[in-house]
Amino acid sequence: MSKKIIGVLGLGIFGRTVAEELCTFDQEVIALDYREDHVQAVSNTVTRAAVGDITNYEFLENVGIEHCDTVVIATGNSLEASVLAVMHCKKLGVPNIIAKAKSGLFEDVLYNIGANRVIMPERASGKSLASHILRRHISNIIHVEDDISIIEFSIPQKWIGQSLISLDLRTKYEINVVGLRTGNTEGLITNFNPKDPLPADIHISAVANSRTFEKFDYLGYLK
Repeated sequence: MSKKIIGVLGLGIFGRTVAEELCTFDQEVIALDYREDHVQAVSNTVTRAAVGDITNYEFLENVGIEHCDTVVIATGNSLEASVLAVMHCKKLGVPNIIAKAKSGLFEDVLYNIGANRVIMPERASGKSLASHILRRHISNIIHVEDDISIIEFSIPQKWIGQSLISLDLRTKYEINVVGLRTGNTEGLITNFNPKDPLPADIHISAVANSRTFEKFDYLGYLK
């Protein structure tokens, strides 16, 4: 099995969760924080844990951050700290740097200085919660890239007995059907006849622009 070496800089709730989840999949994790209690909380789980200042270049060099395939800068409260950590990781030759941000300003700055990816967990959690509240037919969304996703959804009452051809879903809802599922536990059926009538318990899996299709679902436009 191919292992990656991943650095997690900042061990608050977010950073600690990332580090522990990576270790669940048997990856090598270097976990760093300036607070000893945060480091102690993961010391028995990660490959290496150390107390120190993640804005200090010599500290990062001494703990071996240059050997990491990816570094997650999980502290998002101080823009200065995040900027310095990104700059030091780039100087040490880390190929993939992911940084947490708490605002759009932080996000722009971190991208501009070389972060490969910037995430805003609070914003993502808020979007996810809103999505779950509004869902009518969508049961699952798997994001592929940007707004392109694989979406699984139950069919509206009016679709029962109609065929995929007669529904013309690509034109009406901008989706491409890739599979069908009967019930919640059956495997995905990818070899299907688009002329067959759809039964009441069918779920459709399709590639779509998730933002567009979510609006159709949430606003009750699937008819």
